[in-house]
Amino acid sequence: MPAPAPLPSDDDLATPLVVDLDGTLILTDMLHESAIKRFRADPLAALRWPFWLARGKAFLKQELTRGIAFDVAVLPYNEPLLAWLREQRAAGRHLVLCTASDQTWAKAIAGHLGLFDEVIASDGQRNLKAQAKAQALVERFGVRGFDYAGNAHADMAVWQQARRAVVVNAPAGVVRQANAQFDVDQVFPAAPGGLRVWGRALRVHHWIKNVLLFVPILAGHHWFDWHAWGHLLWSFLAFSLCASAVYLANDLMDLESDRHHPRKRRRPLAAGAIPVLAGALVAPLLVLASYAIAAWIGPAFLGWLTVYFLVTCAYSLGLKRLVLIDCLTLATLYTLRVVAGSVAPGLSLSFWLLAFSGSLFLSLAFLKRYAELLVQQAAGKTKAHGRGYHVEDAPVLQILGVGAGYMAVVVLALYLNSEAVRKLYASPGVIGLAVPVMVYWISWLWLRAARGEMHDDPLVFAFKDRASLLAGLLFAAAMLVGTIAW
Repeated sequence: MPAPAPLPSDDDLATPLVVDLDGTLILTDMLHESAIKRFRADPLAALRWPFWLARGKAFLKQELTRGIAFDVAVLPYNEPLLAWLREQRAAGRHLVLCTASDQTWAKAIAGHLGLFDEVIASDGQRNLKAQAKAQALVERFGVRGFDYAGNAHADMAVWQQARRAVVVNAPAGVVRQANAQFDVDQVFPAAPGGLRVWGRALRVHHWIKNVLLFVPILAGHHWFDWHAWGHLLWSFLAFSLCASAVYLANDLMDLESDRHHPRKRRRPLAAGAIPVLAGALVAPLLVLASYAIAAWIGPAFLGWLTVYFLVTCAYSLGLKRLVLIDCLTLATLYTLRVVAGSVAPGLSLSFWLLAFSGSLFLSLAFLKRYAELLVQQAAGKTKAHGRGYHVEDAPVLQILGVGAGYMAVVVLALYLNSEAVRKLYASPGVIGLAVPVMVYWISWLWLRAARGEMHDDPLVFAFKDRASLLAGLLFAAAMLVGTIAW
């Protein structure tokens, strides 16, 4: 954050301060935000976008705003710049919002902030960017008759006509060029980015959920089938890349809902740490890489990966807003990983494993929604934004989730008395110890959730929670010891 600036001089107060919107006042681009919002509301309208663009970029921007509502209050604003602008405003300076974004959004944002005396924006005919913006400002204030706050190479044309430059959230190259060519009054540095931010956006820590692919090879006791292990490692990478692509797409579709959430608003795309356009470009590249690996593994695995991808897309586009259907879909997505883990190396999948997995993952899906509702309730909300649930639904989800979890325990207990166990385990009685361990773990997760201590994703929580890790170790030990004849 820059050092506090001195109070504006008389010359400053006599000179209007013009502020750019996209990437400067807000850490995102309203054209890209509008495109995402319009696509979500009416995907088929995207077929008309090229024709709108043929009539000019300003016309495209205007059309993308039609028929959609935007909560400008939750946009990722540049808070250090806002604080400085409030100081300038309090001192009596004339502030102008000038942007290439459509005037619909510019006026709404200016109205929300209550800082600007004027708004100059694209109007469907004229796209106010670069030279066009510079010309409009010169017509309004004259050469050197204004100071300008911007962030990109396109703003160089405006700074050439301005008295002073204010460089905000700009790449290092833009900062160097501005300092070399113009009288720079203030520099508001960009927030740090890089691989760490992209790692959060791709949810690399969620890749651990794809260890479910290895469940069939472990449950089927194919422990030393190295060929199968090789296929599963590549399958893990394929699923992880596909999942990251879907996470990006989901975050793009959920930008406004995430910004209303106390924790999710800090996600890189929602917070503006990664440009919306970058997310939209990287997602399909990850899908292509995932499909290339899946095609090498084999057509059967490629088919199940496609099912996973399509179900996930359906979830992101609409199923997650349907009460109960969203939880059933989440449970299906978890279970599909187990199914794909049997198909990739050509292993058989038992009915018992499928029934156990489906019940367990349904419990975890209900747990995820229950935890989210508690967060919304603590924030004083009456319902989850972008979801079909009200906070008073939390007790019902708790009942359904605990019931599904204990149903998984019942399936496990029945499995231990089946013919399949006597074929696989030399000491079937020993693995009965897994049942109380599973009862404890299910109960422990729901207890932590009721206390408001659950992560947004229960599986990620489990891999970080000591009690859960110990329960997993005891469960695995019971299964392993059961293979030995005592």
